[in-house]
Amino acid sequence: MTDIVDITQLVLHERQGRDRSWWDQMRACFAPDATVRLSWFRGSGADFVTASQEMTGRGEVATHRLSPPVVHQHGDRAVVELPAAIEMRTVLDGTEVDLTSYARLLYRVERREGGWQIVSLDSVYERDVLTPALPGATLVVDHDAVAAFRRPYRLLAYTLTRRGYQIGDDLFGDDRPREVAALYDAAHTWLANSPG
Repeated sequence: MTDIVDITQLVLHERQGRDRSWWDQMRACFAPDATVRLSWFRGSGADFVTASQEMTGRGEVATHRLSPPVVHQHGDRAVVELPAAIEMRTVLDGTEVDLTSYARLLYRVERREGGWQIVSLDSVYERDVLTPALPGATLVVDHDAVAAFRRPYRLLAYTLTRRGYQIGDDLFGDDRPREVAALYDAAHTWLANSPG
C-alpha cells in the first residue's frame, strides 16, 4: 500500500506545484524524459514546467479542483487517472469570466532511481463552461468561432486562442471514444509490461 500512497502523492504534488507556483516541487515530479500533452502544451515535462511558469507570469492562472485519483500499479509502473475541474478567471472582451474545463488527467508513472516519477501526462477532455464572473453581466461570444472547436474543449480553446495559444484539433476528448479507448489500452499495455 505504501507504493499507492507514494504514487498518489506524486501526482497530487505535481498539481499542487502547478497551482501554487512551486516550480521546483512541480519539476521534481517529472522524469528527465517525461512527455506532456495538454490543450495548450506539447513537449517535455521540464519544458511544461517552464511554460507553466511563463503562463502564470503573464497573469493567466489556473486552479485544479481534483477528485480522488485511481491508481493501477504493476511492479515498477503505475497508471493514474485524476479527474479535474480546471478553473480560470480571466477577462474576455472586457467582461470578467469564469472558465471551467472538466477533464481526466492520465499519468504514467515509473519507479526510477530515487523513487517514483511521472513519465507522461495526457488529458482527456469532457466538457467546459464559460460564465460571467459577475451575475447579470453580459458575455458576448462569437458562436462561429466557438463552433470551430471540438465540443469537449470548445470554450477552453476559444478562450486560450484569444490569448495567443495554439489549440490542436487532435486532443483526447469524450467525443472520440475510440481514440480515448486506445489511449487507455496503450497505457495499460505499458503497465502490464512493467519490468519490475
